[in-house]
Amino acid sequence: MDFDTRALSLEEPGAGWADEIRRQHLENQERTKARLAREFGSDYLERKIDNFISIGTKPFSVLAHHNNFFDQVRRSFVIGAYYPALVGACALGERILNHLVLDLREYYKNTSEYKKVYNKKSFDDWRVPICALEAWGVLLPKAILEFESLRKLRHRSIHFNLETYASLKEDALAAIRHMREIIDQQFVAFADRPWFIRGTSGHVFIKREWEENPFIKTYYLPTCPFVGPYFAITFEGGLKFHDQADYGDGDWTDEEFAAKYEGRLPEQIVKVE
Repeated sequence: MDFDTRALSLEEPGAGWADEIRRQHLENQERTKARLAREFGSDYLERKIDNFISIGTKPFSVLAHHNNFFDQVRRSFVIGAYYPALVGACALGERILNHLVLDLREYYKNTSEYKKVYNKKSFDDWRVPICALEAWGVLLPKAILEFESLRKLRHRSIHFNLETYASLKEDALAAIRHMREIIDQQFVAFADRPWFIRGTSGHVFIKREWEENPFIKTYYLPTCPFVGPYFAITFEGGLKFHDQADYGDGDWTDEEFAAKYEGRLPEQIVKVE
């Protein structure tokens, strides 16, 4: 997964925080500021920190084609390159729509939408891929709203418009926030989404009924380990999963799997040498 929650450490301590918690938070805050200075340069550092705070966290996302480009957009905004950030966020939105249609359209050959997109190499008119992806049930409702908002901002910003100069920073920030919500809706690694089993603390699992879903097969399953409820994780030498070779005959529903996982005892978890 990919994420960045450092913006949270830059928030001011709460009024009712205990002294020790406040002290730890302020220490973390200073370490974060020092790291940002090394990462983005010490010139105009306060402005860069303010920009970093304003764009907020980078959502917990599965690894896909958007991660690196979204990071570049965020970095542009932090250093004050607002127009590249604005254009980059809009272009990334278009790129994600194109990827989704091109990656998934072969699964939907029997739909009327396929006839509109089957021979296209890319889509400049966002309404075409948005409508197709909505009809195929790929995009969640909130993601559709964010794409529509970003589409309007993109049209106003990319095509020549004198008003862009007056609202450049605000528009760039809005575009980044739209992109953040799109990623958080469609590619999130931890959240309440239709394809995740509910009621599993600390980890998320794909529902069985979604395992054959084209979107899940393309973007989630390639990086999902296949595990039972008693698996273990180690971090030495990279993230590694350890599990029983065989759980015996039979089967579990998603609800039964969640109950097994939630009720597992320490002695049931796979021992790692």
